[in-house]
Amino acid sequence: MTTSSDTLRVTVQRGTAAALRRETFDVPAYENQTVLDVVTWIQQMADSTLSYRFACRVGMCGSCAMMVNGVPRWTCRTHVKKVAADGELDIAPLRNLPIIKDLAADMDPFFDKWVAAEARLHPSAGRGDEFDPVTSQEPARAEADLGIECINCGICYAACDTVAGNPDYLGPAALQRAWTLLNDSRDADRDGILAAVSGKGGCHNCHSMGSCAQYCPNDLNPMRAIAGLKRETVRAAWGRKRDA
Repeated sequence: MTTSSDTLRVTVQRGTAAALRRETFDVPAYENQTVLDVVTWIQQMADSTLSYRFACRVGMCGSCAMMVNGVPRWTCRTHVKKVAADGELDIAPLRNLPIIKDLAADMDPFFDKWVAAEARLHPSAGRGDEFDPVTSQEPARAEADLGIECINCGICYAACDTVAGNPDYLGPAALQRAWTLLNDSRDADRDGILAAVSGKGGCHNCHSMGSCAQYCPNDLNPMRAIAGLKRETVRAAWGRKRDA
């Protein structure tokens, strides 16, 4: 426990996109306190109208992602002592996404871009067919495995300056998933994936700034996947030219 003098000065973005404001709260500081603990305290003890998301509280779902002192983070796994600047926190919804209310961002554009990138499995077999065997020793499978721990939290999307400057850009998460499927022998639409990620807003818009890899809480590297997509889309384009 702490004394009453141990407090955090927490500024929270409030409202909707049409009327944004910032409110400041004095929150009791405790040992081993996470940013999600702080937000929860505000909602339970200071203002019950505060809107935000969370589910698992253990870094499995990604739904509690927010901007903390300007950096996208999972708030459930972010300890206050590691990020508070002189006892102060600034908390806002994820960047690059529309705001529903307060700290809750609208994730629809994020998932719409997964669809646009063909970042979904295109089955190569039916229910009655045998499973296609997958061995981790295959180079393509090893490459696909590098991205399968993505939990769609949107951290990389919020961190991406290319998304901030180009709303059409598909973003690192969707492109990483497309790369994973491109390397999955069970996916039946390689050409469709390459066409989707080479078009407007596709992989060639990436400026390789690396924020996606820097801030991913699962230590994934979408920039590596995007580089792979760039190579494969160029190879596919040259192949079509040779065949013409």
